[in-house]
Amino acid sequence: MELNIATLSDLVRNAEILFLKGLDSVVMAARNSGMFRIDNIPDHTGNTKEYSEIDLEEYADDKPEGDQAARARVQQGYSKIGTLRRVSKDIGITFEMRRYNKYIDVVSRLTSLGALPANRMELDLSHRITFATSTAYTNKNGSSIDVTVGDTLALASTAHTVRGASTTFRNRLANSPVFSKASLEGMEKMIIENSINQFGEKITVPYDILWTTDDPNTVNTVREFLRSSAAPDSNNAGVVNVYAGKYKHVILPRVATDANGAVDSTKAKYWGLASSQNSSAFLGINEEPRLKTPSTEGSSAHEFSTEDMNFGTAAGYFIVIPGARWFAISLGDGTA
Repeated sequence: MELNIATLSDLVRNAEILFLKGLDSVVMAARNSGMFRIDNIPDHTGNTKEYSEIDLEEYADDKPEGDQAARARVQQGYSKIGTLRRVSKDIGITFEMRRYNKYIDVVSRLTSLGALPANRMELDLSHRITFATSTAYTNKNGSSIDVTVGDTLALASTAHTVRGASTTFRNRLANSPVFSKASLEGMEKMIIENSINQFGEKITVPYDILWTTDDPNTVNTVREFLRSSAAPDSNNAGVVNVYAGKYKHVILPRVATDANGAVDSTKAKYWGLASSQNSSAFLGINEEPRLKTPSTEGSSAHEFSTEDMNFGTAAGYFIVIPGARWFAISLGDGTA
């Protein structure tokens, strides 16, 4: 299809198509991982929303004959407020591109524009794991981002608290081993011993996601481990692999990055488990990535001095995580 850029209406119509083509090319690994719950935030409902965990006690009580049944206890967990932020980027299509039909340049600019807000959303989501051991980080634009959960601790901690008991729990694997059969079993044991409700009672949390960075050695080891027909550490082909089909492997390529999105090899070995069913990580979206186009052949469409025609992209969202019971991590670097 030839791009007709002789008139504004033709250019705008094709720009929408090219923008969507660029947006569709983005691999939204974090957003589609199952680790984050999508919450659509309608217009005119404010720029904040509060989230909290609420637990019912785990067990019923004895009921002596003729006595009234005991009232079940309900305990609200910690709360966390998400605040909408907008990201945006503009780009210019020059007079020469429009007039001389520079198809390749126009297509390249508009398809690239389509990827920018979705990529930024992916980076921000991934950085909740990248900086899981921190309480805040400074993002690529110099803003301080609070990444604590409701108990004011980092997402990954050795001493998370609950509201209705003095008991604490950890979701950071001790000694941060790299992925292996032994370390996976160690993380599963940690989860079993540290899954508690707001009353400090033991509960069962179904972990179904095994997530990693895109480190080739880690990725390949996990794939061999999960897909082997026999036990991964067995020489006997007839031994069943109990992990086959147990977890969905999610690869998060933007976790091993710094605040600017550049490679950070110190985080290459991060891995962990997550529960899609019990996740309390919310991505609140008010404005899906969209294209802003000039509407008329007037002053709103062109810059007077350059005669550029400006297109823009924007998105509005927040990320908030009130609780940490759904998430477990190993840094893979041997730190305690």
